[in-house]
Amino acid sequence: MRYWYLAVLASVITFGDGSTAQGQAYSPPDRDEPGDEMIQEYLSCETQKIHNCFLRGVESAENWEKLRPKYKQEYFYMLGLWPLPSKTPLKATITGTLQGDGYVVDMLGYQSQPRLYVTANLYRPTNIKEGERLPAVLYVCGHSRRGRNGNKTAYQSHGIWFARHGYICLMLDTLQLGEIAAIHHGTYRQSRWWWHSRGYTPAGVECLNGMRGIDYLISRADVDPKRIAVTGISGGGAATFWIAAADERVKVAVPVSGMADLPSYVPNRVINGHCDCMFLYNTFQWPWTRIAALVVPRPLLFVNSDHDRIFPMDANQRVINRLEQIYSLYGAGDFVDSVVSIGGHAYRQDIRQAAYRFINIHLKNDASVVNDSEADLVTGPRNNQLHPIEPNRLRVFPDDSDIPGDELNTTIDEHFVPAARVEPPRKGEYDAWRAAILAELRRVTFRYFPERIPSARLLEQVQPDDARLASEPGLEVRLQYVTALESTKDAKRILMIVRGPNSTECVSDWIHRVYKPGDHVYVCAPRGVDQTRWTRKNPPNYVERCHVLIGRTVDTGRVWDIVAAARYLQGKYNEDIGVYVLGEGTAGVLAAYAALWEPEIAGVLLNKPPLSHMNTEAPQFLNVLRVCDVPDVLGMLAPRALTIYGNHSEHLRKVAEIYAAAGASTKFVHKPDKADQMR
Repeated sequence: MRYWYLAVLASVITFGDGSTAQGQAYSPPDRDEPGDEMIQEYLSCETQKIHNCFLRGVESAENWEKLRPKYKQEYFYMLGLWPLPSKTPLKATITGTLQGDGYVVDMLGYQSQPRLYVTANLYRPTNIKEGERLPAVLYVCGHSRRGRNGNKTAYQSHGIWFARHGYICLMLDTLQLGEIAAIHHGTYRQSRWWWHSRGYTPAGVECLNGMRGIDYLISRADVDPKRIAVTGISGGGAATFWIAAADERVKVAVPVSGMADLPSYVPNRVINGHCDCMFLYNTFQWPWTRIAALVVPRPLLFVNSDHDRIFPMDANQRVINRLEQIYSLYGAGDFVDSVVSIGGHAYRQDIRQAAYRFINIHLKNDASVVNDSEADLVTGPRNNQLHPIEPNRLRVFPDDSDIPGDELNTTIDEHFVPAARVEPPRKGEYDAWRAAILAELRRVTFRYFPERIPSARLLEQVQPDDARLASEPGLEVRLQYVTALESTKDAKRILMIVRGPNSTECVSDWIHRVYKPGDHVYVCAPRGVDQTRWTRKNPPNYVERCHVLIGRTVDTGRVWDIVAAARYLQGKYNEDIGVYVLGEGTAGVLAAYAALWEPEIAGVLLNKPPLSHMNTEAPQFLNVLRVCDVPDVLGMLAPRALTIYGNHSEHLRKVAEIYAAAGASTKFVHKPDKADQMR
């Protein structure tokens, strides 16, 4: 069943659940660089493969329930919340109370984790009978900039309405726009690409803060723990999904303009209108609506607006169609509904009325029409708005000096997702140690890799030994034969130099330290490098951010390219001639990972590789720091030959330990710079 408060022109909507070609795009596609069309088509095709998997193999509610525990664990992992953090003491503190007309507001703070502060306002009715337990609403805020007062102050009319109508309403500030302002835009504009390797998304923080908010609500004597709803708009709409999917104590969910789907975010570039808190890292390659489907069969009202550019109507139609499909498996079609309002990305009267009424129906068994939704609204132009309650009166920390000095909010991205601490293996345990790490890397970082990456396919022989290769369908790799080093006719080794994404030279000077007469030398330019480079704009970093929505990173793809090119070269020459991969800086780590996944790569030679994925120069792989770091990967190349040039001797001791445990100490060679040797 579906009800519409206002008519929506059919031409606005793309019906069905198939091709997204006619969907509403956020902006024109980039066309400034030679690789733009290639990478965009690749992303589109890979997106559609994932999108088409919704409910594949699920024919009944029983099927879904069997899958639910697995899906919940995957879901928490993709938010950076698995294993689930311990429920530490909230240390909830009320720093002030304000009396209103029929309501009371408490200025409330709590710690969702030690030193991770959540600032909130608790709205409650003026008179609550002793022993009475009221329904509660967790209100999660959208991206409304209110500076030091926190974005909760922009939505105060909702808290007031709920309190006047017999609810306890806990309204939370978000991480970025709260009283202690942190960052939602780490990969959108701040170049914190290590977020991908760490598996950190602010969506995980918003989800945890909401779940701990529910912990607080049910601890109160005036809250009925069996009657809790969550709602919010925009970023709050997304957080509504995060929290309701994660926490089954939520009995009713009303997300307003909070979800599109992968075909909208990726091929139609709607991701460009969103910051990082709107997304989890799609490690397990979910169709996006599966997140919302975790709410089934609890009541859910899916609310949107017909001219909302960042939650467009074609995506809206696909999402609600899929939700109705899965609710029908439970015989609960009347528990999911949708509302479409005429207008842009905002609250309007019909949206407020629908949200309030839906919550009333399912928490108070009251289906009466809401007639007083427009009281106490925040009105006026953004630079001179009128508020029912002056925003600074709603501060939890009235003065800057009141902000806790031990807060982790502003650096929570460095702490929220624990990094792995990998101990070197003991002698005799190397094989088992290596196999366990490889298995976890394949599960959560290189999940889309096949058992073995196939050889690249020749597309065009540009010169006698220069080639255009296809590594994956629709993706090109370039190989250039280097003649300047005067290779002889009969090859003794094949040296494949990996070009990094920011390199300006095909062959740098350090290669001459590696080259031996008889070597055949090639330069490999993986995707996004040189002739396949794509447009990069910061913000919104479209290509790089889209990759994580389909369960990979750009650098994961480059590893694939390097492996495919190495296998092509191996097939081009005699099998007894080894292919060695070489790289400098970022490219060196890419080369090492390629050797990790391709056993026929004979050896690796690196110059000054960054030795942690927290390094801004390191390539980034989804969740890798939850498994291991660069020294562990270098060690896992044993017993193959590994030579590292550069002044990283202190950091390479672990690599030497691992090689020793593998019984291959002589195969690891470190050649420090002269300046390092003189220290």
